Amino acid sequence: MAGARLPRRMDESATLRSVQDAFGTVVFVVFAVGVVGALAALMLNRRTWEEYGRDHLLLDSDHARPVSGGNSGSAAERDLEIRQMLEARNARRRRRGEPEVDVEAELARLIRTPAIDDELRAEIHDLVVARNHRRARRGEPPLDVETEIERQIADLAGV
Repeated sequence: MAGARLPRRMDESATLRSVQDAFGTVVFVVFAVGVVGALAALMLNRRTWEEYGRDHLLLDSDHARPVSGGNSGSAAERDLEIRQMLEARNARRRRRGEPEVDVEAELARLIRTPAIDDELRAEIHDLVVARNHRRARRGEPPLDVETEIERQIADLAGV
């Protein structure tokens, strides 16, 4: 009986050894295919490193910002959409038997000018300083910090 088991163990050992021998080859082939694929993707990609991330981050965007003075149409559209959402919320409240909310008072509360505290002003200041550093690296003239802070606050109020 002991003799019958011995060949089976030898057979398992030989299989295990062949798998171990092939492991190094498989790792090398997968690595080589990965390197070739990465090089092919790099060569076929037409975007430069500077283009990555552009248009996705507000601070790094080179696009002109819209002028806040001409947004009366968008503000009216925003107010209309907010009013519609408030009326829909009142319809749901009515169905549940809850008291309705005054639509005009809630609309006025939602669109009023945001309060600018010292912490927010300091954060805006830091962003303007960082923007000036980026402008200096691009060879553009720096922005006046205080004027830009006031413009940013006015943009926030016009949101």
